[in-house]
Amino acid sequence: MVIYEGKAVFEGIAIGKLNIYQKKEQSVKRVKVDDTEAEKKRYADAREVAIDELKALYEKAVKEVGESGAEIFEAHQLMVDDEDYIESAESIIETEGVNAEYAVAQTGDNFYKMFSEMEEEYFRGRAADIKDITERILNALSGAGSGGIVSDEPVIVVADDLAPSETVQMDKDKILSFVTVHGSANSHTSILAKTMSIPAIIGCPVPLSEELNGKLAIVDGNEGKVYVEPDEEILAAKKKLVLEEDEKKKLLEELKGKDNVTLDGQKINLYANIGNTKDLGLVLKNDAGGIGLFRSEFIYLGSDDYPTEDEQFAIYKQVAQTLAGKKVIIRTLDIGADKQADYFKLPKEENPAMGLRAIRICLTRPEVFKTQLRAILRASAFGKISIMFPMIISLGEVKRIKEIVAEVKAELDADGISYDKDIELGIMIETPAAVMIADELAKEVDFFSVGTNDLTQYTLAIDRQNQSLDEFYDPHHPAVMRMLKMIVDAAHRHGAWAGICGELGADLSLTKEFLAMGYDELSVSPGRILPIRKIVLETNVSEYKG
Repeated sequence: MVIYEGKAVFEGIAIGKLNIYQKKEQSVKRVKVDDTEAEKKRYADAREVAIDELKALYEKAVKEVGESGAEIFEAHQLMVDDEDYIESAESIIETEGVNAEYAVAQTGDNFYKMFSEMEEEYFRGRAADIKDITERILNALSGAGSGGIVSDEPVIVVADDLAPSETVQMDKDKILSFVTVHGSANSHTSILAKTMSIPAIIGCPVPLSEELNGKLAIVDGNEGKVYVEPDEEILAAKKKLVLEEDEKKKLLEELKGKDNVTLDGQKINLYANIGNTKDLGLVLKNDAGGIGLFRSEFIYLGSDDYPTEDEQFAIYKQVAQTLAGKKVIIRTLDIGADKQADYFKLPKEENPAMGLRAIRICLTRPEVFKTQLRAILRASAFGKISIMFPMIISLGEVKRIKEIVAEVKAELDADGISYDKDIELGIMIETPAAVMIADELAKEVDFFSVGTNDLTQYTLAIDRQNQSLDEFYDPHHPAVMRMLKMIVDAAHRHGAWAGICGELGADLSLTKEFLAMGYDELSVSPGRILPIRKIVLETNVSEYKG
């Protein structure tokens, strides 16, 4: 038995086999060959494998996000069979007498450069598609697959670190736990683990060796340890703890259907944070009153090009209809900082957390912003949708946003398209600047939702993604707590409601504090709904205030 220790970011215990996550990277060597016809045959066979994979992905995507969201996989099938691409690769094999891998990689590089240098934005967007299909064909040639989780059963995923674009494409049904060598408590791997209510450990020095693949392990998210090939005594003890956790979950199940009202009659809404439609089952399973944060940027991160209005509309409509009249708050795209999509072609920044991100991108690229707003507004005809705008620092930004929303509404009216004309508009309070002018901002919007992750980062001047600063990062800092009280008071003074959608909202040690402050809503990972409801039902806020 070997024990590795790291930092736990979500509690619980997982027992299962390890799966070492492999990045989709290929090292291609130039090899001289004698039989060029055999290499061309290998290339043809690899194309067939790639097309079969894309067909399977298309079918899966249709079920999860609808036909419009699955169209990219049909487009990639056509690109794999593109005559110009095929002729180029076969010509390199024939004229240079080289292996298929080198010919495909060279063709991919040439086509990528050609498309990325074109003037029309549409063709520049195809460059990322070229890169994707090239990687897929190379994987087929090497027999390496497309990376990620390769298993028929749920596993413990071990990785160096995981980018948002990687986690969003994983098959969540096959994940028991996350363990990463790097990463921070506020990384998107951590947030995903919390959404799925599975144990996760970061900063854990597990060797990323193929030899560990398939070995039995225990991830203890309560103590921050990973036991590889545990002995019988440890295994028996952890299995007992798993049974005890299951019993606690059963008791929490009895809280389903109950109102979120304290002993002295104070009501609070408990909503869920989600990243995509795959999380809707967790929202319903945990009896959330609605969705307080739909992270729409994951639609962009999971795409190779700007998602179209219809693609987004289909997703937002599905969420609204599934929630059947419960509130769904959609945050407009929050790309930038740690969430990057190559096709946005954002400039490299020394300090991206304070750079071109979120609403700043939307206001400087109004065509992208309007496309998303049209999709959200169209979907609002099918449910109770609200729109939330991130990273606000000024009154001018809010007024410009409202002007753009009015322009989009006018376009929809002209086209005779239905939407909720009284749709709620809210903003995220996640900068000290927004806190200090909260009274002015509250006059312009229907609600505030506090993004405590960034608010803490900017207030403490600490990069929340920097693992080496974790000991200095204190989300309970008195300055943060005072700001939270200032925010809710300002909202209520001007008739707006206030909620918290950051990770701090799920901190059970602060639930009574938030009730005492007067917050109207907490939006948290789905698995946190029932534990928070338990605290709400057992609390007498008037006594706590006293």
